Amino acid sequence: MAAYEALSPIPHDRLHASSEHPGSSSVSSSSPRVTPDSDLEDDMYLDVAAEDGNIEKSFQLQSFQRHAAGGRPMSRLDAPSQPHHEHDEQNKKHESFGQHRRTSDSTVHSFTLYIPDEERAVLRKFDRRLVLFMAFLYMLSFLDRSNIGNARIAGLARDLKLTSSQYEWLLTAFYITYILFEGMTLLYRIVPPHIYISLCVLSFGLIASFQSLATSFPSLLVLRALLGIGEAAFSPGIPFYLSFFFKREELALRTGLIIAAAPLSISFASSLAWLITKLGEHGPIEPWRLLFLVEGFPSVVAAVFVWFYVPDSPEKAVYLTQREKKVSRLRLRREGNSKHRERDSGGLDWRQVLQTLRDPKCYSTALMFFSCNVAFSSMPVFLPKIIKEMGYTSLNSQALSAPPYLLSFLLVLLTAIVSDRLRTRSIFIILHALLAFLGYALIALGGYYRLSVGYRYTGIYFACAGFFSAITLIITWTINNQRTADGKGMGMVMLNIIGQCGPLVGTRLYPDSDGPFFVRGMSVCAAFMLGVAVLAAALRVSLRRGNERRWERGKEKEEDMEGLVGEKEGEGFEYML
Repeated sequence: MAAYEALSPIPHDRLHASSEHPGSSSVSSSSPRVTPDSDLEDDMYLDVAAEDGNIEKSFQLQSFQRHAAGGRPMSRLDAPSQPHHEHDEQNKKHESFGQHRRTSDSTVHSFTLYIPDEERAVLRKFDRRLVLFMAFLYMLSFLDRSNIGNARIAGLARDLKLTSSQYEWLLTAFYITYILFEGMTLLYRIVPPHIYISLCVLSFGLIASFQSLATSFPSLLVLRALLGIGEAAFSPGIPFYLSFFFKREELALRTGLIIAAAPLSISFASSLAWLITKLGEHGPIEPWRLLFLVEGFPSVVAAVFVWFYVPDSPEKAVYLTQREKKVSRLRLRREGNSKHRERDSGGLDWRQVLQTLRDPKCYSTALMFFSCNVAFSSMPVFLPKIIKEMGYTSLNSQALSAPPYLLSFLLVLLTAIVSDRLRTRSIFIILHALLAFLGYALIALGGYYRLSVGYRYTGIYFACAGFFSAITLIITWTINNQRTADGKGMGMVMLNIIGQCGPLVGTRLYPDSDGPFFVRGMSVCAAFMLGVAVLAAALRVSLRRGNERRWERGKEKEEDMEGLVGEKEGEGFEYML
């Protein structure tokens, strides 16, 4: 009863009116019950005055849920002033409403606050206006990071007289600063995101464009190191930022859309590099300089739109109505990050931060991320070179680099959708890690036994399709299994500090001396991707046992209506496998 008092403007004494009022009728034993698999879960109706967003203006509630403690059905709540026949007509109307539409789990949790259509409207707006925009920004950042591979075969190495070792140091310098500044992810909780993200995008856009002015190895090395700082402040924190707006079971698809921007940007970069190289062959500016400039400057322009368009929290999204802002807040109240006042105050709960640092799960996913990044970091920057070593011209190498990433883009989205619907991450991580292992093994064996070029090129498709999807789910899995917002933030910091050490290995796997087959580098990547599958399987077993221990101790509550109001943060938490 206290739960209803907390939500309803109806005074306590009126809640008993149905039994005291002469015209009221009690619920008979034949009344429908709400059960987990019942079609009548929607026999809970809330009439909200949507035009002004005031949930207290119109409130009519029906519930046939059993009382969790007493095992008896709750009485219906109706205004006592209604005549008996009007009361029955209203009940019939609401019962008809419930019988014709099944609700989602979130509706059962929130039946006194909003209806499914309102939640879906909010999600559609966030997907179209926030997620796609963040994916576009991530595409720009990844483009600025990885286009050095295209610039290399477009004349960069020749004009600056770069050795193979110096090129590797250009890649390493980026990741050294990227790792050192990973802790900046927590600034998403301290600095208003619209300010923070716009400054990040502006910084890496300018630095990427300035690479076109480099005249020597040292100058380009400094710019690559600075680029690492700008991108470390932005890219690793995007999934954490999205957790301000979405539930755990909604994050994989949204993170997938972000990560899918990486293969899309690479395929776009390869096609654009082919065009720029062809147009710049006889122009006044070297093709590689034009490449850095054309692909870097759009980030500078985008930073202006970020300042005005990116919201700090769901309630501050300019494209939501007042009612939608309230729904966006209420739907997250059972999530660990639902306490918006903590984020708005700019504080950190250091107890949660330290607790995350002591959590073994944090390091398990970080090791998986490390292994994936060995492959993820090396393929984009070396693939044009690898394809060129297969016997193709520079222009054709640029073009042939695109198709594997287009396939990866589509597979990442498909995997994220299915993973969200099944509410599981580990199975798909294992499958995609094994797919990447197969791809790298094909390339390595093809080179070792001197098989045809087509055989090795096919392996690239398997490798790219595997590690991109695995990375998407590893990032999401890390956020899913931390209860609080500060825990999620620190989990992302540790994921990236450890995981981004992988590129320090990956960027040194393909020296020119190993060409044209690069058997050693492909074999190392294959071994790391096999390791990802093993780690994911082990973590799944550990999390399942953790859930079983919680159930045995009685800490896991049944997801029914009793106790959903006023829950503590993280209460009823279950690890996602």
